[in-house]
Amino acid sequence: MTMPDQSGQPAPGQPPVGWIDLTIQGSHMTSNMIVPTVMLNGHQMPTQYGRNVFPVPPGPWTVEMYTQWTWKFGKASLSFDVAEGHTVPVFYAAPATTFQKGAIGHVKQKKPGVLALVAVLVVVVLVIAGIVALTI
Repeated sequence: MTMPDQSGQPAPGQPPVGWIDLTIQGSHMTSNMIVPTVMLNGHQMPTQYGRNVFPVPPGPWTVEMYTQWTWKFGKASLSFDVAEGHTVPVFYAAPATTFQKGAIGHVKQKKPGVLALVAVLVVVVLVIAGIVALTI
C-alpha cells in the first residue's frame, strides 16, 4: 500500500498520478471473515479491511466490490474521474445479510440490511420464547 506524496505531485520523470483512497468499513469480526473483493477498472486488487490507497493514472475509474461466501453478495460499484495530483475517497460497507446490495460512495456508508437482520433475530427469539412458553 503506497501513500500519496504530501505535495500531491509525482516525482520528476514519473507519469502523472492520482490516488483512490478506498476504505473497506468493518473488520473480520464485524463484517465477514473474508475481505470483500475489489475491482479497479476490471482488475482485482489486493486489499484489507480499513484504508487502502491505490496510485492510479488520471482519468475515469470504476470501483466494483462484492463479498463472497458461497455466492457473491453485497455487490456495489461507483464510477468517477481521478484528476492528476488528487485523491478520491471511496467508502464501502458490506451488507449485514447476504440478501442486500453493498453500499459504496464518497462518504462513510451505513451498513445495509441491519434492520432486516434485527427483524429476523426478533422473530427467531419470539418463536423460541413461544415454544418454551407452550412446553411449560
